Amino acid sequence: MNEARLMEFLGKFVSDVGATMAAGGVVIGDKLGLYRALADKPQLPQELADRTGTAPRYVEEWLRGQAAGGYVEYDAATGHYSLSEEQAYALTDPDGPVLGGFQLAIGALKAEPRITEAFRTGKGLGWHEHDDDVFSGCERFFRFGYTANLVSAWLPALDGVEGGLRAGIRVADVGCGHGASTTLMARAFPASAFVGWDYHGASVEQARERAKALGLGDQVEFRVGSAQSFDGGPYDLVTTFDALHDMGDPLGAARQVRGRLTDDGTWMIVEPAAGRSLSENLNPVGRAYYAFSAFLCVPNALSQEGGYALGAQAGEEPVRRLAAEAGFTRFRRVAETPFNIVYEARP
Repeated sequence: MNEARLMEFLGKFVSDVGATMAAGGVVIGDKLGLYRALADKPQLPQELADRTGTAPRYVEEWLRGQAAGGYVEYDAATGHYSLSEEQAYALTDPDGPVLGGFQLAIGALKAEPRITEAFRTGKGLGWHEHDDDVFSGCERFFRFGYTANLVSAWLPALDGVEGGLRAGIRVADVGCGHGASTTLMARAFPASAFVGWDYHGASVEQARERAKALGLGDQVEFRVGSAQSFDGGPYDLVTTFDALHDMGDPLGAARQVRGRLTDDGTWMIVEPAAGRSLSENLNPVGRAYYAFSAFLCVPNALSQEGGYALGAQAGEEPVRRLAAEAGFTRFRRVAETPFNIVYEARP
């Protein structure tokens, strides 16, 4: 045995186990408002506890761990803790990917006993069977990217779609979850009509409440229905955001999209960023997506009929093949970020 390589691996283990436990600390800091209160000025543990109505000894230990992990700054001369501008930006935005990502991770891990059993049996675990933190955390994690890119970059990259949205078209957002993508598009394009579809009834109810609060009730509708059975239309644009790879029958979904589109309509497919091979995905983003996929994406697909389990790192070629088998004749990659790739499929 190579002792140096063993110590290197043990170092990785220590880093990972610390990060695993730190996820709980980040979720606590978010829920109790500790990051938001600390962003104002440097503080002693007692001060932060007083401002947030929390117990000083717990806050002190939390701050020490946060400082050790590089999530807060510590001044040894004064004993004060603080947030840098960058830390504050990442850790106080309720809609940012950092807080949502940790919430999603903690929520997913709550299913560990059932996922372990699924490894033994090969059976699935449906999205709707997970903890509520999975639904809320997933929305928060992806919403940041949608807010930054959907209206400003992704939709304009589609052939002729932005002009249609401004003039007024019918849009179906399939697998809409809490409706973050749907409402973002609706607010940007008030002349168009949107229908959000999701098989998870609780998420649809949440989406309806969000739309009502935003004053979009006359423009946006949310309905319960699967990607393989949603109806209405014909739609000029159908969107799927980080959903196709989760389905047990993505081909059935692709065929349903094709059947509900107008003859010159567009299917916008947003999927997790992935390379063409496993080797290209052996990186930090791939690691995170594979881990989430083993707990969420593959179990959900295996809980459904269809025989597919693409996983979060399927990449471009499987999506291209599904579109072609469903009757789409044009397919291209139109945009990408470190976390997502956007495809356009046309009849």
